[in-house]
Amino acid sequence: MALLRRVWFQIHWFIGITAGSVLVVIGLTGAMLSFRAEIVDAINPELRHVSNLGGAGALPPAALAEHVQAAHPEHRIAALTVFAEPGRPARVNFAPPPGQRQGEVRLVDPFTAELLPEPKGDAFFEFVESLHRWLLLPRDAGKPVTGTLAVGLLILALSGLYLRWPRRPLAWRAWLKLDFALTGRAFLWNLHAVAGTVALLAYLASSLTGMYWGFDALRTVVDSAAGEGRMVRSQRMQADGTAAKVAKAAAVPKPDLQRAWQSFLQETQGDWSQATLRLPARNATQIEATYLRANPEHERARNRLYLDAATGEATRHDRYADKPLAGRLVNSIYPLHMGTYWGMPGRIVMMLASLGLALFAITGWMLYLGRRRTKQAVRDERARLSPALPPAGRGAEPVLLTFATQTGHAERIALQTAAALQSAGVAVVLQPLVRLSVDALQRYRKVLLVASTFGDGDPPDSLRAFARQFARQTGPGLQHVHYGLLALGDRHYANFCGFGKALDQDLRGHGAQALFPMIEVSNGDAGALARWRQSLAEAFAVRVDTLQAHQPTAAPFEPWRLVRRTLLNAGSQGDPLFEIELARPGAAAWEPGALVELLPRQSGPAVERFLRDAGLDGRTLVRCDGLERTLEDALARSALPVASAATAQALADTLLPLAPRSYSVASITADGCVQLLVRQARRNGELGLASGWLTEWAPPDAAVELRLLPNPAFALVDDDAPCIFIGNGSGFAGLRAHLRERARRGHGRNWLVFGERNAAHDAFCAAEIAQWQAAGALERVDLVFSRDQPQRLYVQDRLREAADALRQWVADGAVIHVCGSLEGMAPGVDSALREVLGASAFDDVIAQGRYRRDVY
Repeated sequence: MALLRRVWFQIHWFIGITAGSVLVVIGLTGAMLSFRAEIVDAINPELRHVSNLGGAGALPPAALAEHVQAAHPEHRIAALTVFAEPGRPARVNFAPPPGQRQGEVRLVDPFTAELLPEPKGDAFFEFVESLHRWLLLPRDAGKPVTGTLAVGLLILALSGLYLRWPRRPLAWRAWLKLDFALTGRAFLWNLHAVAGTVALLAYLASSLTGMYWGFDALRTVVDSAAGEGRMVRSQRMQADGTAAKVAKAAAVPKPDLQRAWQSFLQETQGDWSQATLRLPARNATQIEATYLRANPEHERARNRLYLDAATGEATRHDRYADKPLAGRLVNSIYPLHMGTYWGMPGRIVMMLASLGLALFAITGWMLYLGRRRTKQAVRDERARLSPALPPAGRGAEPVLLTFATQTGHAERIALQTAAALQSAGVAVVLQPLVRLSVDALQRYRKVLLVASTFGDGDPPDSLRAFARQFARQTGPGLQHVHYGLLALGDRHYANFCGFGKALDQDLRGHGAQALFPMIEVSNGDAGALARWRQSLAEAFAVRVDTLQAHQPTAAPFEPWRLVRRTLLNAGSQGDPLFEIELARPGAAAWEPGALVELLPRQSGPAVERFLRDAGLDGRTLVRCDGLERTLEDALARSALPVASAATAQALADTLLPLAPRSYSVASITADGCVQLLVRQARRNGELGLASGWLTEWAPPDAAVELRLLPNPAFALVDDDAPCIFIGNGSGFAGLRAHLRERARRGHGRNWLVFGERNAAHDAFCAAEIAQWQAAGALERVDLVFSRDQPQRLYVQDRLREAADALRQWVADGAVIHVCGSLEGMAPGVDSALREVLGASAFDDVIAQGRYRRDVY
């Protein structure tokens, strides 16, 4: 299904930016033609109704034709149209000159039979109609072109319907809600989709009828099947039997319009409003009288009466109401195309739909160009970060630089390292470790690795299968390889840099030799990264200052104002959970899945207690971290020392800054603020440092120093691919940001599996979930409250219960997002997914980047 959607998406946008651009012309000209008759009548009021200056009645058709033909003997009258409305001008169609398809059409004074002036504006609308029907091309060349465009409109309408089909098709809001709160690309998509839905039936009618007129072969097939069309009508105007043979052998008789008109009035019994008498030509012996009743079903609900040209006797009467369905439909093609089949409302709808083609072209092009700009920005960013690797010269030996990343940090360090080595003249081949194997490593003599550890000693999600296979392989196949390893981790975990250490051990087991001892980095430790650069400089005999020039510059911490904090789970058995809202004017945008790294502060009472015990004045100015600040402020930013010092400055010189803390962002840029879900942690009866500061000690409007960090391993899925969101507790933060953005962008195939303790106190997300469901943005929800039944149930249990649905979603290309606790929930979900999907299929999902985690 995912592949089919991608194929239809490619077809939709390709036709949209090609044929769709020309369809704008068709649409605008069609809208102009919608009220052509009314506009021309308004411009020419004197031709809408002719005054009877002589006082005599209107001339009958026979007299009109005789006077006009006598006044213009050089032209032959092919058809004459008269109206029952008094004073309405008649219309005469002259036969076309040799070599032309259509003759001149003129209005005739019904009282004097004089030709009236050509209506002002009519020539303009003739030009517009030619542009609409044939794009100003010759008729025979233009018809298949506009017919092909009609096919394109049909494909656009149907593919658009398929691409935006909501998971709850009976919920009208999913189809018709135009959300003016959206901005940018999301609003354009919403406008494009909703307007397309509203105009869908109009475009189906326009495209199908346009195809009928554009392709003569199609029109012939349809007409023949319905027993209608010009060929059938031409045959009916021929005489039959012996009389026909005699007529064909003789000259065409002069039609007796007077007798024919009398027969017409008798047959119709006066129930007519407009009648066109088509005179016989060549071998025809019949007059075809096409008329509308006084109250016709629509403007093309034509009845046809065939009259013998010589005697005026009626030979055949085809009434519109008596036609079979196919015949009525063929006669209704023009009203369906114009919308007049449904009266004035239909005409207005078709006009607006025609104008709407310009809207679709504009929004479609804006969406297309937006995607192009985004892709170009990504390419530019990669080009900026990726080293421009020159081809290795003769004898030069490239270095393989590979990385294993979870959040993208290892990749950034690898890119910067590659750029630094390249600028120093070292040829580098950059590859992610997930694409490599022992055999691939054997092709290089020097290998550099930047490896992140995820959680407590695990490899990044995408490297799980690689780590197992690499550990199972045996033999000294890498004896010729010299390697350097930078291991990234967090010293808070017992198995610090566990994956890096395992990788180092496996490399040695395969016979590889270390260029220098493995360098361990905890939370971006600047000293460890400096040792990495120094070791590289020594290993490759380059100047260390060359590598130093490519040292990454971290984003600065900026003050954000604490706007609000709200307790979400009053009365819960668990620790209090707060929603923290922070604001900063002019803040940069961030993507769903982003993290904030913030600098916590010691609580006011803790700092006051320390100063009191140390006998120091907190208002004393000291120099700390290169800035002058009060001792009280310096202590609030630092780990409180065990021992005091004699002076305030001596104490300041010993202070170590507090390590930053990371939280998942629970809001999106469109919300205008950063929202966090913070669990109030306690250790030994004391509030945790960061959670206590945010949920208890920070006063309203306090400045909280933070910076926003991208989290590519937990990135948004910005298309219609299905997404499964799994989490518990404060992990709802990362899931909420994704769901808000996907709902905003109109991607509705989402499945939420979320767990907490008690429904009575911990269902803080229920209202927002209900809103997403009502809007068609959340196809399935599975909530589980572990303490609401005797047997403890968790999100992994819900996954096992929904095993069939889970396998189907994954088969449809679903991307799985997991956010929440690393202990308990994350391994439980891992185990359930491996059990339900199978180890091999689960490894494939991970390798394809469809398993994205933000766990802590």
